[in-house]
Amino acid sequence: MKVCRECNVEKPLFDFYKHFAMGDGYLNKCKLCVKSRINKHREENIEKIREYDKLRSMLPHRVKARTEYAKTVNGKISKQRSMKNYHEKFPMKRACHVITGNAIRDKKLIKPSNCSKCDSNTNIQAHHDDYTKPLNVRWLCVKCHVKWHKHNEPIYK
Repeated sequence: MKVCRECNVEKPLFDFYKHFAMGDGYLNKCKLCVKSRINKHREENIEKIREYDKLRSMLPHRVKARTEYAKTVNGKISKQRSMKNYHEKFPMKRACHVITGNAIRDKKLIKPSNCSKCDSNTNIQAHHDDYTKPLNVRWLCVKCHVKWHKHNEPIYK
């Protein structure tokens, strides 16, 4: 048994994290208090933490690890499961994307070479303001497309 320094409650040792620098080998705060402190810190500093996480995810060794994992059998299974979940969660979006893709293939929609917003010519995507109108498309580069979705909500029925 050990008393938590934060909540002052006596608890069994399995309620404390192991910490080899401490005299008894366990941290002096219980798991609940540690988790509470971490959650509070995250809420108070969410923007800073999100920025840190974004930068951390783009470190070369992490990008390489994700790329290599995607090539493995487990990575491919994970991708398939993720896509299946996405299609089940957003059936209207999926139907809209399929209709748009078929229209491009059949040359009913012509994909321009430039973004309609910033005139960039890299990675142009079909954008739908309203998913109930699959052939009503604006052509945006990835940057403009992400920016639009960050500040707007598309129409669903």
